[in-house]
Amino acid sequence: MRLLARGRSITFPRRPLVMGIVNINDDSFCGDGSLDPATTLAQAITMARDGADIIDAGAESARTNRPPVSIAEESARFLPFIHAFNDWSLAAAAEPPPVPGQVWPPLLSLNTWRPETVAAILPHGGHLLNDMSALPDDRNARLCATHGAALLIMHSVGLPKEKHTHVAWPDIMAELDTFFANRIATATAAGLLPDQIILDPGIDFAKQAPDNLAILHHCSSLLRFNRPILLPVSRKTVIGDTLALPNPLDRDPGTIACLTAGALRGMHIFRVHHVPAAVAALRVLDPLIEPTLPD
Repeated sequence: MRLLARGRSITFPRRPLVMGIVNINDDSFCGDGSLDPATTLAQAITMARDGADIIDAGAESARTNRPPVSIAEESARFLPFIHAFNDWSLAAAAEPPPVPGQVWPPLLSLNTWRPETVAAILPHGGHLLNDMSALPDDRNARLCATHGAALLIMHSVGLPKEKHTHVAWPDIMAELDTFFANRIATATAAGLLPDQIILDPGIDFAKQAPDNLAILHHCSSLLRFNRPILLPVSRKTVIGDTLALPNPLDRDPGTIACLTAGALRGMHIFRVHHVPAAVAALRVLDPLIEPTLPD
């Protein structure tokens, strides 16, 4: 299985990838965001030096108790960071990877969902689009196809930035199976190669604790799509609910537990805040993981 992302190619099976989270905003739920491009670039470089294979940059918090920023504002936050990251990445390409086996320089993921924003920023860079909109139409897929970027399709319902805490599923794995089959068809019809697609079951998005725990338990069933699966487990509400930890900053041990469960079930990418802990955990787990093939 391959992942193609704007001229870069990653082959699986391999040690799972770590995606480090950089918030180009001032309302991150973990309080780690900044509107200063120099600060966010420094955060990205630190994560890269700590072993991140992908940097996932977002200019708008996913918190539903904050209004959306305008398309112009979101684009204006992204562009200085993208240009600075491109310059750093070009220079870093001459160096050896800080961690053996690391994807180097790291891929840049752009975490956004409105096609107008994607059209404004994707021409300037980004190896993949982390689309939290659940791909309601083919516009973002067509933009990724135009620029050769990979597309990460996340499961959810309704518009991002709106609460969906009422949504529960009688069988979340059956829902994911139908959803991803449909969205993969949409994306490939829009011009994407299957090798440009990543799937994300959307932990905590339009799901309740039993749904999230079911995904963590049964996520290996998603391997049938023969696409890389991203498991976004970092500091999630399901961890806080399970451990009675209201402060997201206290949830890193629970994050590593979920990461371990996912890695042992064959998941390919983990989106995290605490990169050194995730990289260390996956390096220890790597020789213990049996390659898992789709059914």
